[in-house]
Amino acid sequence: MNSGRIIFAQLMDFLPIYDFRRCVERYDGNKHIKAFSCWDQYLCMAFAQLTYRESLRDIEACLRAIPTRRYHMGIRGSIARSTLAEANEKRDWRIYADFAQVLISQARELYAADDFGLDLEQTVYALDSTTVDLCLSLFPWAHFRKTKAAVKLHTLLDLRGSIPALSFITDGKVHDVNILDYLIPEPSSFYVMDRGYLDYTRLHTIHLSQAFFIIRAKTNTQFRRVYSHEVDRSCGLICDQAGVFTGFYTAQEYPEKIRRIKFYDSETNKRLVFLTNNFMLPALTIAQLYKCRWKIELFFKWIKQHLRIKAFYGTTENAVKTQIWIAISIYVLVAIMKKRLHLDIELYTILQILSVTLFEKAPLFHILTNFDYTSKQLDHPNQLNLFPD
Repeated sequence: MNSGRIIFAQLMDFLPIYDFRRCVERYDGNKHIKAFSCWDQYLCMAFAQLTYRESLRDIEACLRAIPTRRYHMGIRGSIARSTLAEANEKRDWRIYADFAQVLISQARELYAADDFGLDLEQTVYALDSTTVDLCLSLFPWAHFRKTKAAVKLHTLLDLRGSIPALSFITDGKVHDVNILDYLIPEPSSFYVMDRGYLDYTRLHTIHLSQAFFIIRAKTNTQFRRVYSHEVDRSCGLICDQAGVFTGFYTAQEYPEKIRRIKFYDSETNKRLVFLTNNFMLPALTIAQLYKCRWKIELFFKWIKQHLRIKAFYGTTENAVKTQIWIAISIYVLVAIMKKRLHLDIELYTILQILSVTLFEKAPLFHILTNFDYTSKQLDHPNQLNLFPD
């Protein structure tokens, strides 16, 4: 059915065009635009993400070399470096942020029943951030240090499917813990965080919302044990205690009973101390839930390595946020496509295959399931085959 259409067009078919148009209309994205619409901009940026283009000049050169295939991609506007640069700088980044949220909602529904390694019905989130270093002279708005600029990508990752449920883009000076103020805790859900998010007032807010948190304790945390449960030390557990905080301010900020679990991780040879307001799950499950937090580290590593968010095509705040949100939407789009086609392939492998086959005319499912994974083409993702046989 799709044998006469290029792979890029088939992939874009998974995008909800009606929702995209609504996002554009919400922010008057196409107002006074005669050519090169927001959809053209999105397709160009999606092409750049999927084929690892290095710059606007690179994008322009590749797309101008293939006028007929550009038409089959769905791009109707003329391609010029200055036009794409102006679109990225002036068209509201919230168009692409809102559209990414539409895709995220679809993806979370598709992955809602997936197993993430533990037998739990509740939703489990991991919260963390990653910093992207920038040049201060080119990005003066991205405040970080005296000699360096940076942006932070704060992400709340749904561990079922590793889907970013929420993302916030801030300058590098914003402390991680401040993001908790924007969080609306879902009752019965788990929020797994490292100790950079340890703020007792904000943790108490999560507790009052009837949600659960799991967080690393700081070494200076003052705690008084009320009672202890027996633990199986053979699996790494050291103790499972219930008690209260005894610090003067801490006790006022978090006056409730708290659970403290000490665990020895033999893989890292570290002794870890967890704090949680959940008293129902076994202590080992709490430790395992915290260990699942590595998925958000993999998400950041993956998106930095395989999508373009380390090198930016523009220097304004709007251009940077536009690029990051389109990168996130492409990540989620590939996750949606993988689920709907029932593919048992890693996202990393799918992106590598797409990077060298976007202009092939063959069914998408056939390309992804019959591609030669040992092909040397995959070692050079920048070598896009613009003129396939």
